[in-house]
Amino acid sequence: MGEVDEVGESSLTSNWSAVEKYFEQAPTSREMMGWIENIYNQGIRRAGYPADSWIEEWAAEQFRQTGLEDVRLEPLNTPIWRPRSAHFEIWPTGKPDEVTRFSGLALPYSTPTEGTEGRLARMEDGEVSGGIAVQEITFSQVPQSQMAERATDSYDPEGVLPDLVQTVPFDLPHVLDFDVAAKNGATAYVGLLTGVPWETSDFYWPYDAERRPIPGIWLSGNDGREVRELMASGECEGRIVSDATLTEETTHNVVGTLPGASDHWVIIGSHHDGPWASAVEDASGVSLVLAQARFWASVPRELRPHNMLFLLTSGHMAGAAGTQAFIADHQELFPKVVLEMHLEHVARRADVIDGEVVPSDDPEVRWWFATQAPALEHLVLDSLAAEDIKRSWLLSPTALAPNPATDGAYFYYTGVPLVQYICTPIYIFDPRDTPDKVDEPSLVPISKAAARIIAGTVGCDPDTLRVPLENAAAATPSEADAAAPES
Repeated sequence: MGEVDEVGESSLTSNWSAVEKYFEQAPTSREMMGWIENIYNQGIRRAGYPADSWIEEWAAEQFRQTGLEDVRLEPLNTPIWRPRSAHFEIWPTGKPDEVTRFSGLALPYSTPTEGTEGRLARMEDGEVSGGIAVQEITFSQVPQSQMAERATDSYDPEGVLPDLVQTVPFDLPHVLDFDVAAKNGATAYVGLLTGVPWETSDFYWPYDAERRPIPGIWLSGNDGREVRELMASGECEGRIVSDATLTEETTHNVVGTLPGASDHWVIIGSHHDGPWASAVEDASGVSLVLAQARFWASVPRELRPHNMLFLLTSGHMAGAAGTQAFIADHQELFPKVVLEMHLEHVARRADVIDGEVVPSDDPEVRWWFATQAPALEHLVLDSLAAEDIKRSWLLSPTALAPNPATDGAYFYYTGVPLVQYICTPIYIFDPRDTPDKVDEPSLVPISKAAARIIAGTVGCDPDTLRVPLENAAAATPSEADAAAPES
């Protein structure tokens, strides 16, 4: 693991001592949990769903009540996927009367079908052309010793990271194999979640909003094992039926501002949609942005280091549509930006006990992506230490993928300095992302650490913390890409 150079001439001068007293007016952890529970209780919050339309209006009203200025809903065209039902049928070749039928979740943005039939072909056998590709999926375990090879530094006062193994919600070697199946001529794809440690077919992946040319379905572990046994007994045929709609609709980014002591800008963002009712992904991120808005609104203008723009984007689960739209619509802003901060996922690590996802008392491993300006890296590490944000990796924006594994990934290509926080717990794409999975004890410390980082940019101009981009070609942001210990 690389390490940040010793603090020296690159260190920043913070005005935290001048603004810290105003943190008494920031929300408590109980108030933040109240926001999270309220958001969660609205139901499934995918872009275009009623719960997500509700949060757009609710968040805008929270911004107004907090005292933000120029509060607005910025419209964008968003690809909306609404699944109704999905089924898979299997029978021995030549015996269509011996049908076994399963229900599952259609792969998001896969092609609906009234009935696609064909022979079943195992992906591992390599010959899927003209058939329905079938593949077993196992969530990957990532030793944090491998993460250490990619990280710039860490804050780990417990000393647990070197021996910790994190289970991530992806089968990393096969994370996009449904695309491989389509490219190789498969007529459909069936993913068997036999290696997911609880019984579920509700795996909301992929979420890049790329319309797949073939239908696909996720089946639960128990159903997958039955399919596996049937296929092991002899050649089989199958049929997928998938009912869903794919539309383009208007959703909204939620924006508000505060004037500051300079003509420059800090952007503080997260996303307001989620795959399910989703407490961690990303009701918790919304609460972090609201906490920053409340705090900085209480600070006198002359003590705010820069103008501030608070952003809650739409359509993260639809290819980061909101982030892309915001960037496209505000190109004139980025030459004035001192820092873009994204805050997502305040999560407890979970264990699976007797088939149930049980939150532990420990936080999930945290990723802090930061532009590799030494002064900024020191500021982040100092802030994490000051608020004891343990189990934190400091990562360059390209440490794990071509861009940070966050809703704010596309900001990397604008060239602005970044600090982007996220973690990826095992349950993040499942309805089991419930309020008990939020790491409530971390809500206020993370909020305070974020405020320290922002305060530390006092006196910076837009060029102070900028460094050349390591790559210039835009890529689709993907938490799966970034989760991989090897790419």
